[in-house]
Amino acid sequence: MSNPDYEKNNYQTKNIANNITLRNWTIAWVVTMAIAAFAPKFIWDFNTSLTIIALVVNLAIGLRMLIANRAYLRGLDEMQQKILLEAMALALGVGLVVGLSYELLEDIKLITFQPEIAHLVILMGITYLLAVISGHRKYQ
Repeated sequence: MSNPDYEKNNYQTKNIANNITLRNWTIAWVVTMAIAAFAPKFIWDFNTSLTIIALVVNLAIGLRMLIANRAYLRGLDEMQQKILLEAMALALGVGLVVGLSYELLEDIKLITFQPEIAHLVILMGITYLLAVISGHRKYQ
């Protein structure tokens, strides 16, 4: 006979472990992104070999972060998965539609500056955050 309290505690323990793992890989990715972005200019004077190494390390840690994210998502219950899946779909859609239109604005001379990917990342992050909040409210 299974013990529901044990299964619940086991689920929560696994969920916490997945969350910590994802947090750690995300922090590592952000740090390596900062190194790849700023070290060439401020630390090693655009040394090509060091810059390539920093970029490859950043990509490898980013891949590991994606794997940790997948494990985190698989460890959630169905309702949480649904909320996050819908939020990700919306963020991706907004990013694609707005990003392409944003790039087009420069091409057709409606803006005089070059579109920055950072603007798109911020928009997608805000969209994702609001969609997660909205999803939690919707399914309460």
